[in-house]
Amino acid sequence: MAEEAGIFVGGGGDGHAAPQTLLLRYGNRHGLIAGATGTGKTVTLQVLAEGFSAAGVPVFMADVKGDLAGISAAGSVTHKLHEPFMARAKTIGLDLQYRAFPVTFWDMFGEQGHPVRATVAEMGPLLLSRLLELTEPQEGVLNVAFRLADEEGLPLLDMKDLQALLVFIGEHADEISTRYGLVATSSIGAIQRRLLVLENEGGAKLFGEPALDLADLMLVDAQGLGRVNILAADKLMQSPRLYATFLLWLLSELFETLPEVGDPEKPKLVFFFDEAHLLFQDAPKALVTKVEQVARLIRSKGVGVYFITQNPADVPETILGQLGNRVQHALRAFTAKDQKDLKMAAETYRDNPAFKTEEAIRDVGTGEAVTSFLEAKGIPGIVQRTLIRPPSSQLGPVDPAYRAQLMMSSPVKGKYDTAVDRESAYEKLKARAGQAAAEAARAQEQAAPPQASPWDRQPEPDDGYRNARRYDGGGDREEAPRRAPSSRSDSIGTAMAKSFARQLGTRAGQAVVRGILGSLFKSR
Repeated sequence: MAEEAGIFVGGGGDGHAAPQTLLLRYGNRHGLIAGATGTGKTVTLQVLAEGFSAAGVPVFMADVKGDLAGISAAGSVTHKLHEPFMARAKTIGLDLQYRAFPVTFWDMFGEQGHPVRATVAEMGPLLLSRLLELTEPQEGVLNVAFRLADEEGLPLLDMKDLQALLVFIGEHADEISTRYGLVATSSIGAIQRRLLVLENEGGAKLFGEPALDLADLMLVDAQGLGRVNILAADKLMQSPRLYATFLLWLLSELFETLPEVGDPEKPKLVFFFDEAHLLFQDAPKALVTKVEQVARLIRSKGVGVYFITQNPADVPETILGQLGNRVQHALRAFTAKDQKDLKMAAETYRDNPAFKTEEAIRDVGTGEAVTSFLEAKGIPGIVQRTLIRPPSSQLGPVDPAYRAQLMMSSPVKGKYDTAVDRESAYEKLKARAGQAAAEAARAQEQAAPPQASPWDRQPEPDDGYRNARRYDGGGDREEAPRRAPSSRSDSIGTAMAKSFARQLGTRAGQAVVRGILGSLFKSR
């Protein structure tokens, strides 16, 4: 019987286990890479990414520390770890050959890779509320904003679109509250302040067009190797909530876009989520439920998700139970809580009579791990102590000049590098405001009585009472024309335009529009 295709992760020798392999047909059953800082999680992540790429499976991962870019270059005999790597390869029976793998660099800030963007509409109110840390009433107002944008044909693409829409809603809170429920101006103000904070942190660069095409994450090169997509996240990690929200959005988009494929021979894409604890830290229940749903169902789309974190306890049990392939590096038990977490981690593995799992997790050294991979019929394998194989690519960062050279030859070069600002909510609201101002000006001109020429004025006969009427307030006065009530069948957009026109008909209204919309709609 032919040997089943898989990724060689590590092996035995010196009392360790037989060769440990992650079977490709179970690569979409998700996984976990855990361990304390400095125990070798990055090397394990790089080894798995190389294995999937060599099998023709595209990979997406975030480079949190800036040292995963080395997968784009071959390892070198001059590297300081060359001799230890060769010694370990001999121990586990590996013929180590250095090689590079095809890489596409991405960067939300457009500095170390191609810009990666999403539209505000794609992000949606749930994830955006999580990103902005909104309260429940504020999230309700944001839902109203998205609903209004859909019904009025106001595309929400970038940050200024959402800001303009919030200003518009604030100016017409009464009309909108009548239809959608109470829209408090205090909630609008809170959302605007949170958007300002996000903008100051550079988060505005995430929103816009051209938005990321998921197909560009699932490319293979001419030799059939899966491209490794590396998101530069060292700067992004300064805003951890933005980092976690973006990766969760990407997972959600993959889940909603990709077709069902059942159980393929190998995954269509493997997604590595580093610093996974940021995804669940202080997350509302609705968001955790969403992640659980995605993790449970996205494997049927052919996507494998691998969480990388320091402690398995960082991942909720409902999700941890779905992670079939596990590499557990050392956990240190310095406190009572650490000991409890260590015991819980050991209990999730299938026991090996040769050793105690809890002791093994505590005692394994750097580059060594306790592993368990799915076997035939998807059964979890017996836990094993494993020496992790050395990577074939370079361990550590690459030179900026080399990175720039790879970006110049990238298959997506030029597609995302220049932002596109097409007509959207900002421009449409600006046009509406201008049209309403013009209509108000015309209405004011038509309502004003014609002024007679002083040469045509007839002298008033002095009947002895003229001066008296001048000072006692006598004489008839014209009544102000009454405005016809607006039709109940008017749409929200029409009603708002009429309201704009009424406001612009007065000096006070003109001052309000200049003060609020003038600065918003000024030339960029």
